[in-house]
Amino acid sequence: MIDIKEIKENLERFKKAAKDKNIEVDIDRLIYLDNLLRDTKKKLQDIATQKNKIGKNIPKLSGIEKETELGWLSDLKKDEKFSEQWIKEHQPEFDNLMLLVPQPADDDVKPGKDDTENVELRREGQVRQFDFKFKDHMQLGVDLGIIDVERGVKLAGTRSYFLKGNGARLHWAVLQFAMDVMIARGYSPMSVPLLMKDEAMRGTGYYPGSEEQTYRMERDELNLAGTAEVPLTAYHSGELLREEDLPIKFAGMSTCFRREAGAAGKDTYGLYRIHQFDKVEQVVICKNSVEESNKYHEEILGNSEVVMRALEVPYRVVVVCTGDLGRGQAKKYDIEAWMPSRNNYCETHSASKFYEFQARRMNLRYKDSATKKNLFCHTLNNTVIASPRVLIPILELYQNADGSITVPKVLQPYMGGQERITKT
Repeated sequence: MIDIKEIKENLERFKKAAKDKNIEVDIDRLIYLDNLLRDTKKKLQDIATQKNKIGKNIPKLSGIEKETELGWLSDLKKDEKFSEQWIKEHQPEFDNLMLLVPQPADDDVKPGKDDTENVELRREGQVRQFDFKFKDHMQLGVDLGIIDVERGVKLAGTRSYFLKGNGARLHWAVLQFAMDVMIARGYSPMSVPLLMKDEAMRGTGYYPGSEEQTYRMERDELNLAGTAEVPLTAYHSGELLREEDLPIKFAGMSTCFRREAGAAGKDTYGLYRIHQFDKVEQVVICKNSVEESNKYHEEILGNSEVVMRALEVPYRVVVVCTGDLGRGQAKKYDIEAWMPSRNNYCETHSASKFYEFQARRMNLRYKDSATKKNLFCHTLNNTVIASPRVLIPILELYQNADGSITVPKVLQPYMGGQERITKT
């Protein structure tokens, strides 16, 4: 959420932000409602003052003077009731419009309509050139008996799967390795709840806007989180933190759920776009400082690159254009891993910077030691690793001519020293 004062002072900037991000919001209507609500609330204060004054005078009066004052009091009560009803009817519309206003992108973010206009920053690692006919991850997984989509679909519907035997072990190894990297880098490990109240979804900016992508438990008024970002960022919601406790750095491992609404017929093959996956997520809560936010944005990107380099998976880093940014994101880096079967770099990580957008929505603050004021925190997050999507490049890039898979060296200790996955 954005401060309404900032919106009014920079009206054209926020209109441009909505246009650049392809987000529909009537900002003129928002300003109109804000002015009327302020005037009406001021009127209610004046009415309360006048009622109090009349209430004190009436016992001192009699006759026509008393009747006149009582008539005026009756009119004030009618005006009060009308004003209260008007606020009751229009406050929800104002509140909803406030939730829709997007955060403007940083000045160095390129305008663009969608992910096809993201800007490549750099490439890391060598793309493997095969001297034999390589298999895609599904061919490898089925041949080795480590992936079973057919039975996953039978039991849970489309975009479902089983990881079996060494496939499951590789999956767990990747996640545990990523978590160990984050712990070594000073991040606090967290096991998080998967079901979230609507307040947490709104606070982190997923509602309104992502309801169709979320599995909602209407009966219980809960939601299956699509990322540990939600519980980790909302962990301190409504709290006033101590400045000396910042930054707070979390690393959470969780199962994630996404409906993939609107993706019918898109990426239906294999493990790329699925309804359920596991992810290690990193979240930073820091002071209200652009410099600090920028510093930690680079840090969380670097954390994920450490993991990718250790896995020896070639990747590229892109700066996401305005049209591919979410409502609250001021800037985002994507890491895209090379996937031979797709003959392309494909997204595996997203590092997002929000400034105070999320913290303002969830009333997450700290007391600034210099000004003694309560300031909203800044928040950031990034994927550390998400599996089984990352298994696509691992399986495909580490395959051998005989159909076996070499286990990446950094993962071998997590698989009891196993060096190869072979058919069993």
